[in-house]
Amino acid sequence: MVLTEEQLIRIRRHLHTIPELSMKEVKTHSYLFEVIKQFDQTNLEIKELPELPTALLVLVKGSNPKRNLGYRCDMDALPVTEKNGLDYASKTPGVMHACGHDIHMTVGLGILNYFSEHQPIDNLVFFFQPAEEADSGGKVAYDLGAFTGKFHVDEFYGLHDNAQLKTGVIGCRNGTLFAGTTEVNVTIKGESGHAAYPHLANDAVVIAANFIQQVQTVISRSIDPIKCGVITFGKMEAGVIRNVIAGTARLEGTIRGLTQDMIEFIRQRIKEIAEGLEKSFNCEILVEYNQGGYYPVENNPVLTKCFINYMKNNSQVTFEETEPKMTGEDFGYLINKIPGTMFWLGVDSKGALRSADFLPHEAAIKKGIDAMVGFLNYRMDLEED
Repeated sequence: MVLTEEQLIRIRRHLHTIPELSMKEVKTHSYLFEVIKQFDQTNLEIKELPELPTALLVLVKGSNPKRNLGYRCDMDALPVTEKNGLDYASKTPGVMHACGHDIHMTVGLGILNYFSEHQPIDNLVFFFQPAEEADSGGKVAYDLGAFTGKFHVDEFYGLHDNAQLKTGVIGCRNGTLFAGTTEVNVTIKGESGHAAYPHLANDAVVIAANFIQQVQTVISRSIDPIKCGVITFGKMEAGVIRNVIAGTARLEGTIRGLTQDMIEFIRQRIKEIAEGLEKSFNCEILVEYNQGGYYPVENNPVLTKCFINYMKNNSQVTFEETEPKMTGEDFGYLINKIPGTMFWLGVDSKGALRSADFLPHEAAIKKGIDAMVGFLNYRMDLEED
């Protein structure tokens, strides 16, 4: 079975109608399995993970393998209500492929389909990954030993669609493509009291205000201006009524950095600020971090140089070197453990990623498949690094 561009678009549209949230990709998994079963099975082997039941791995056996090349595509959708008015719009209320993972999966299927009909030299491992948007599906799979034995991966590749790049453009850079992200939760414990007697209480709102102000100076006064870091507290909860001093406050925020060292530095500074305020206000401040698998996507220099050289010198590919973005991606965890490269695929959408009117151009699918098939063949012809 050789998929035509028309069939690929139909596959993408069906995937678009059945979006599912992280760790709930049951219909998506079943549909992917159904499509892959129609491919030539001569050199294919499918692996499932009982502990991560919506994940799917497919091994394409090479004719003379010297390494295993991995290709990852994520499966989950977002809690967004679609507003595009399409005849193939999401049929799942309040859920949409607003980040284009339906495009990611379709490109992955197209590459897999090609190599099921044209046996590669090296082994290829395709990883259809659940839970990129939440729950760190890549980390979960890695920690479960998914990439061991016959399914081990020597180098990993993956794409993310880009609404700002023209349709089919391949974008990449050496170094960091996406920032790493860490959730930070702060609980401040003071002492509640009557608004008329502030001296008998310990106002958690005042402490929280001081904490936020001091933390913001980490970026402006503790970090080299030519380096990147972000701290945002987007949620604060405190108090029950206007005339009662709040005894507790809770802040929820995010830390982002282009390197893991930057994230660790920001975390340490926040901890030091909390300890200082505990002494200043005679209170208790609990700081909790959760990074999971959302490490910076730091592209491997050797593999990425090879990737960029191929794309730049391929007359059928339009390549752009891109700037790093402060968005997060759990592919960062995988290529922290296994050398790899992530790249952009332009889809020229009028709506931004994660928006209710995100609408990628489907012509990008075939262009992405052709570019990656060409690169993988080129990579397999090279001697092992």
